[in-house]
Amino acid sequence: MSSPLHEVTRDYSISPVISIAPINLPSPTRGIDLHIRVSAPATGDRLPIILFSHGNGQSLHAYGPLVEYWAAHGFVVIQPTHLDSRVLALSPDDPRRPDFWRCREQDLATILDGLDHIEGKAPIIRGRLDRSRIAVAGHSWGAQSASTFLGARHPDPIDGSVINRKDDRVKAGVLLAVPGSGRDLTEHAARTYPFLYPDYSTMTAPALVVAGDHDQGGLTVRGPDWWRDAYDLSPSPKALFTAFGGEHALGGIPGYEARETTDERPRRVAAIQHLSTAFLRSGLYPGNPAFAEAIAKLAAETTPEGRLETK
Repeated sequence: MSSPLHEVTRDYSISPVISIAPINLPSPTRGIDLHIRVSAPATGDRLPIILFSHGNGQSLHAYGPLVEYWAAHGFVVIQPTHLDSRVLALSPDDPRRPDFWRCREQDLATILDGLDHIEGKAPIIRGRLDRSRIAVAGHSWGAQSASTFLGARHPDPIDGSVINRKDDRVKAGVLLAVPGSGRDLTEHAARTYPFLYPDYSTMTAPALVVAGDHDQGGLTVRGPDWWRDAYDLSPSPKALFTAFGGEHALGGIPGYEARETTDERPRRVAAIQHLSTAFLRSGLYPGNPAFAEAIAKLAAETTPEGRLETK
């Protein structure tokens, strides 16, 4: 077996990646079993875990540029297909639609609670997980879903009660194009996403926020700076990478040939791959210098792909 991740500091050799999908997790209240994909390095043990929540309409088949990179660098990545996925093609009048936000968050909780079941169905990871080192990540709506497990709260649009999903099993996160303050939503977005009023002041877990400085997004009246709110409004420790020229797909993270990528740029994706991996190494393994080294490398670049802030 290869060295455990916390012992690897400078020699980040990559491994072939093995994936298995779909794995079904029973979810009686959901109306359909939760389908997940598990991607893992072919070798190694005591592997940290990343739960990845996809953006609106996507599925467990998406985000290969990130998922495969993380898995090749020593992480086990678990991806659910949420009910809003185009793959499931639920009808416009499906009664579950108003609760998609709730189902998304419950999907992540089901995975956290179902690791025994997942290991039983996925021989490639059986006995290889380090359950003390779990991170969440997500893109767009998926980032908002993931942020709740880091401590962000939001109102239940039905009765106004506060939704608190913080889970101490989750030690760190990566939030890609995560929505900002609800008070700056467009009228249409406020009607469509009545839960999208995050309170980042309670998001205490370490997180890397990634935002594009050209992300118009369509949800806010403010402009691209709205996508940095999760960094500005949350307590430390946090990091913010602002991708120069980045739009909502951040250079192409949803897929290698995703039609929604309007700002295709492999160098931007590579920068996000490297920074997010380094951040999670250091976040899950205190004392690991990976993120400090990534910061130094970015500072030394003559034409960096973005700007990094920390607090």
